Amino acid sequence: EVQLQASGGGLVQPGGSLTLSCVASGFAFDAYAIGWFRQAPGKDREGISCISSRNNNTYYADSVKGRFTISREYGKSAAYLQMSSLKPEDTAVYYCAVNRRAVPSVDPSTYAYWGQGTLVTVSS
Repeated sequence: EVQLQASGGGLVQPGGSLTLSCVASGFAFDAYAIGWFRQAPGKDREGISCISSRNNNTYYADSVKGRFTISREYGKSAAYLQMSSLKPEDTAVYYCAVNRRAVPSVDPSTYAYWGQGTLVTVSS
């Protein structure tokens, strides 16, 4: 059974930091690119970062570049999103997803599996 679970969300003050985790089981997680997406209330889902299956090629949306860092832990079927200098506009439900291929992409249609989402709220 394929399982993908995101965790680590919560309430944080502006300027604070959080690290989201994505843990998978039931398939060859390391063979595929991983993406992080977010969806704020009333807005479309946004692809914010992704990482290739090998050689750690990464991509960041302009909205998070320089503040967020994506990484993965080979052999442990895990990926992470380190978020710093958080802003109120970063408030959203964050999802990790597994691509159908090894090449990273922020096109949601290229992703096969999605985690359930974890809520990040940035507020004072």
